[in-house]
Amino acid sequence: MKIALMDSGIGLLAAAAALRTLRPDADLVLSSDPASMPWGPRTPEEVTALALGCARAVAAHRPDVLVVACNTASVHALAALRAELEPGLPVVGTVPAIKPAAALGGPVAIWATPATTGSAYQRNLIRDFAGAAAVTEVACPGLADAIEHGDDVAITSAIAAAAERTPAGTAAVVLGCTHYELVADRIRDAVAPTAAPGLTLHGSAEPVAAQALRRVADPTRQGAGTLTVLHAGAPAVLPAAALGYPRALLLGSLTV
Repeated sequence: MKIALMDSGIGLLAAAAALRTLRPDADLVLSSDPASMPWGPRTPEEVTALALGCARAVAAHRPDVLVVACNTASVHALAALRAELEPGLPVVGTVPAIKPAAALGGPVAIWATPATTGSAYQRNLIRDFAGAAAVTEVACPGLADAIEHGDDVAITSAIAAAAERTPAGTAAVVLGCTHYELVADRIRDAVAPTAAPGLTLHGSAEPVAAQALRRVADPTRQGAGTLTVLHAGAPAVLPAAALGYPRALLLGSLTV
């Protein structure tokens, strides 16, 4: 079994680690374009072009399924990716975990990039899945970029600023950018002092990984547990900043 994941940068690590946990034998191919980061401020047309570039590069490796492990790409490029690649290559997008967060009944905060925050896509998800829960959209400028580069000072500053804009009494925080899952514990610590007791965080990595495995035509086919990394289509290695996040350590040795 071979599973491909694409993202602007290292945000795909969370879903890749979840897949490695569920299927240690799966061959993983990670396709990103970190030189083009961040994608959030780019136009939908630019995001679509960049996402198609990453997807075409990884499609050449003949995976069984492609995970779009990026909220921004899922917002702007999912339809174009599916139009080009399916049905030959199933494409799984990333959707913020609004429904399970809202199901708990308490106030919900959705942390996301400025481009996703307030977008028609996210507003429609809130309308369709939040029910009666009170929802606050919290833009987190600079957080994904800081995580990508392992800039600890910038991460702390961006999280603190977003926590200040998160209403007191929030019961659940939806991590609406895959990069944020890499610092989930730090986000929890920043929000917890003013949050409701039992604060929960909701990422997308595990549900997306499970959905990807459901889309594989032959789930019994075994892989060798290899890891391949592509940057703008060229063979690469995980950036040094990625190795500072525990989930990267679950992925195994690189195959070039």
